[in-house]
Amino acid sequence: MKIQERVKDCMETEVFLKIIGLLMYYAPIGLGAYFAALVGEHGKELIGSYARALAIYYPLCFVYMATAFPVYAYISGGMNGIKALKHVISPAVTAVATQSSIATLPVNLEACENIGVPKDIREIVLPIGATAHMDGTVLSTILKISFLFGIFQIPFAGVGTYVSAIMLAIAGGVVMSGVPGGGLIGEMLIVTMYGFPPEAFPIIATIGYLVDPPATMINASGDTLASMLVTRFVEGKDWMKRNLG
Repeated sequence: MKIQERVKDCMETEVFLKIIGLLMYYAPIGLGAYFAALVGEHGKELIGSYARALAIYYPLCFVYMATAFPVYAYISGGMNGIKALKHVISPAVTAVATQSSIATLPVNLEACENIGVPKDIREIVLPIGATAHMDGTVLSTILKISFLFGIFQIPFAGVGTYVSAIMLAIAGGVVMSGVPGGGLIGEMLIVTMYGFPPEAFPIIATIGYLVDPPATMINASGDTLASMLVTRFVEGKDWMKRNLG
């Protein structure tokens, strides 16, 4: 009976995910029409808010890469920061072009091989990281939440607000990243959890499309550093000298 129940649950889950996948094909049409109506109603005010949000988020992504990635590389194997950034350029550019961590996987594997990450580690860590290591998505989720608070003139303050925003960001970056249409589901959750009106959804969905390229860039190129950190814990601090020597 337990086996039959599990099979039934799996079939229900597959059907549910298939329905979501079908809905996601048509969602952009409805969102585009809804957003066009919002722009016609609010005009330059809404466009200016988007411009200010992007002016903050895009530089923040590059600052994060230029500061955090060298630190990760140094902790992982004592690698020079500039050298580490050179290794992640190819995955970063590929991620921006494809907007997919999975599509960047072959380039990441090659970069890790050049760094000296063992084959067994890179072939385990990188595929997992492509679906579960989403630091760029976490940053973009915080931006989406704070953006809606600003649009609807609600103070983004309080420990409870900060904690819930962090939890939602982690859920969006780790849990929902492997679900078809997970980004839109996460945005629906934000709108619902904070009690925003229905018209908030196309606003936040549009932000999601605009910030996706730099978010994917951090997600994918960060997998390279993650594999280095795992190697540091598995093989010790001198792993790079042994593997490249």
